[in-house]
This record gives sequence, structure tokens and C-alpha cells, in this order.
Amino acid sequence: MNPLQVSAYTVVSAAARGVAESSTALRDGRGGLRACDFEDASLPTWIGRVDGIEQSPLPERLAEYECRNNRLAQLVLLQDGFSETVAAARARYGADRIGVFIGTSTSGIRQTEIAYRERNREHNELPAHFRFRYTQNIFSVGDFTRRFLELTGPAMVVSTACSSSAKVFAAAWRHIQAGLCDAAIVGGVDSLCLTTLYGFNSLQLVSSSPCRPWDAQRDGINIGEAGGFALLEPPQPGATAVQLAGYGESSDAYHMSTPHPEGTGAILAMHHALDAAQLAPQAIDYINLHGTATASNDAAEDRAVTELFGTQTPCSSTKGWTGHTLGAAGILESVFCFIALEYGVLPATLNLQHKDPALHANVLDAPMEHDVQRVMTNSFGFGGTNCSLIFARPG
Repeated sequence: MNPLQVSAYTVVSAAARGVAESSTALRDGRGGLRACDFEDASLPTWIGRVDGIEQSPLPERLAEYECRNNRLAQLVLLQDGFSETVAAARARYGADRIGVFIGTSTSGIRQTEIAYRERNREHNELPAHFRFRYTQNIFSVGDFTRRFLELTGPAMVVSTACSSSAKVFAAAWRHIQAGLCDAAIVGGVDSLCLTTLYGFNSLQLVSSSPCRPWDAQRDGINIGEAGGFALLEPPQPGATAVQLAGYGESSDAYHMSTPHPEGTGAILAMHHALDAAQLAPQAIDYINLHGTATASNDAAEDRAVTELFGTQTPCSSTKGWTGHTLGAAGILESVFCFIALEYGVLPATLNLQHKDPALHANVLDAPMEHDVQRVMTNSFGFGGTNCSLIFARPG
């Protein structure tokens, strides 16, 4: 496939704000998980919470979009000079020729939770200030992003659970190839809410300690919140920016919340990405694993990775830094791959103490300074919605 250039990118997670701080956190092994202190949630678990959202209201012109998710989106858009870079691209291409493709799973559901608590119990009516269209509506964050950036091109929101903001890269590539836009903003935003915290707890999937991907004693995930954005455009002559080299998608539909135990869908997604990039498995220098720290997910992914890549390719899961950010995991971990390519740092799998002897992937337990040319990131969602992305340095 024809590559696309990642001309700019930015990220905010529980571990850090912005690219430079995120790079330092990954190099130093400084994670952002904390004992659950979100609202009045009474759960014995850890979370990846972003500080400062409560103190970051939206501007008056966008006040109708007021919710935690869009506040987080705004916080991200203000990092790393990203909005200014998009403004320059808007001047180059025109506002109607830049698409917006965002992934989320929660959207603004926290605003609905608040509205439900404030409802008129006598008449069972939600408060007049609640606006579903601009908050919980899954398109809310996409609409907010394009209005914040003053863009009028094609816009869509992908909601395929944990693969949402990985699949936006594929959607953007297809739109550009079809001539529907000349460049694209891709990204993802997912914020904490009681629905996901209590929902995953009811599934018995959350850990009472900081999550431990690939560890023999791993016992579940930590829910986190994060956001990230990237500007994709055709490669510029002589540019040295990271490129989207390939993507692969699959849907194994094995079970609503459990991956195929043989990693069938994961293998298919990774294989498609390699084919799109015209690369052999041995060309990949590093893999950012989906690595949720549940027993079944890590085992299935390990089987898939080792079947395709063997046991030597360096791998790690970065969810020990940020928690599982659900619909934002794809863009967050893509940015970690950009950092690996540009800064030469491969992150460790934080909290890994005793690797599960039944798992055989070459999972890093310490950061590695390493010059890499091509990396892959995996995002595997509920229901078997899988996506693998390959990023590379040009040349």
C-alpha cells in the first residue's frame, strides 16, 4: 500500500502529558496508575486517571459539547503545538479536504450518568441541561474535534471497543486513497466513567493491584483514560517523519468478550498488515502488544505472536503505564510506537515480576535503547474486532 506520513502527533495519558514527557516516562519506567479515586467509585482496583480534566472547561463557543470526554480531547489537542500544525495544514489543503477519524468506546457517557443522578425522580425526567447529541452520542468527540480544529471534511467515529482508535488509521487511509480527502486527523479519546469501572468489575476482569501483563500472577486489567491525535498526509519529498506502512483488520467473532484461544483473528490481522506493507515477519523490530494482563488475552496473543514472529522479536505491553484505555488504546500505543521509532526507546512491560513460563514471546522487562526501523502495534477488541498497524521510518 502507499504509505502515509505521520506529520504530527500528540498524546495525554495518566503517565504523562505530551510527547516529550511520555518519552521520558517510558525511558524511566515511571507509570501513572493509582488506587481508584474516581468520583465515588468504591472498587478495590487501580486506574489510570488524567489529572486536570476537572479544571479544563470547554470554551464558550463549544460549551454544548461539555463532558469529561471532550474536555480530555481538548487537553490533548492543546499539547505539542498540534492545533497549530493542523491550522497550517488547513491553510495548505483547505478545511474541507482534511478528514477527521476518531475512535472511542465511552464517548461522553459520564455526562449521562450525572444526568441520571440529577433526574426528576417524581416524573423520571432527565435535567434540561442534558444534551445527548453533544455528549454521550458516539459522534460527539468527532464533531467536537472537527469544530475545535475548524475542519469541514469527512468525519466519522469508529467504536469497535479496544481496536477503535487503531482502525481509524485504516479508515483514513481508505478515504485518502479514494480521493475523499487529502489529509486526515486520526485519533482516539476515552475517559473514565462508572459504567466501565463497574462493568468490567462485574465481568471479574479488573485487578486489585497494578496490572501485570505476561506475569505468571496476572489477574486482570486496570481501566485508564487517555487521548491522542495524529496528522496523516501523503509523504513529502525528503521528509523523515514516521510513516503508516501497513494495516490489517480481522473479525474472528469467537466470543463476546474472550479472544479465540489459538489467536486466529490476531494472526490474521498481523498477517494482513505485513502483506499490506510488503514485509516479512523478520522485518519487524518491535511489537507493542495489546497485552491487557488477563489470563486468556495474554495467552492468546502470545500464541499468535510466536506463531508468526517466533520468540526473538522484542515485545512489550505498555498498559502498566496507563491502564487499559479502551477506545483510546490504539492511538495511545501508536504514539508509543512513534516514540520508539523517533527516540530509540523500547518500553518495558511495567510490573512484570515473574514471566509466565507458559508464554514464550520475547517480552521486555526493562527499557531498551535500540535503533528500530519498523514496528507493529496490536489492538484487539471485544467481539474479535482486531487491528494491527505497522509504522516505519522512511528509506
